[in-house]
Amino acid sequence: MLLPIHPDNPQPRQISRVADCLRKGGIIIYPTDTIYGLGCDIFQYDAIVKICRIKGIDPKKANFSFICRDLSHISDFTKSIDTPIFRLLKKSLPGPFTFILPAGKKVPDILQSKKSTIGIRVPDNNICMHILGELGHPIISTSLPGEMVEEYTDPEIIHDKFENLVDLVVDGGPGGAVPSTIVDFTNSEPEIIRQGLGVLDI
Repeated sequence: MLLPIHPDNPQPRQISRVADCLRKGGIIIYPTDTIYGLGCDIFQYDAIVKICRIKGIDPKKANFSFICRDLSHISDFTKSIDTPIFRLLKKSLPGPFTFILPAGKKVPDILQSKKSTIGIRVPDNNICMHILGELGHPIISTSLPGEMVEEYTDPEIIHDKFENLVDLVVDGGPGGAVPSTIVDFTNSEPEIIRQGLGVLDI
């Protein structure tokens, strides 16, 4: 189903439909401040497995992001963060970044890997923030299957391609074509793993 939601003034009824879909184990494609993402409720085991199947990956080796509404959610799923790193996160988020941090104990078992790290995002996107607010906890997210192509900026084309694999495609208008910047904070110094849309101000 293609579900239009106004990007500036998201309709509460539509936001509730998306949150209900996630709570019931649904898979969604939704807008962020960068590219459209593929996501599900962080606590829905079967939905995570389904996303892994769609992407053709092992859950233990998956590089999923936790899409959070604010920094309070981040502290729930990571180990204690040093003050300088927390300040940098606070200065950079919401924004087009994925920060790699040590995973905390609340990370679902299916996603626990030997490296014990997670990617954290707080997108600067109104629709995304409303969905997270209604749901009350983070969602698991990853990029759409295959190579990023220009057509993936158009939610109608995305819907035509993936409607048989997902439950909802949220139409929040044209998406971006540049992914988030990935920054690894698990070593002594921040390391940019992928330069994307975000420019880190250290």
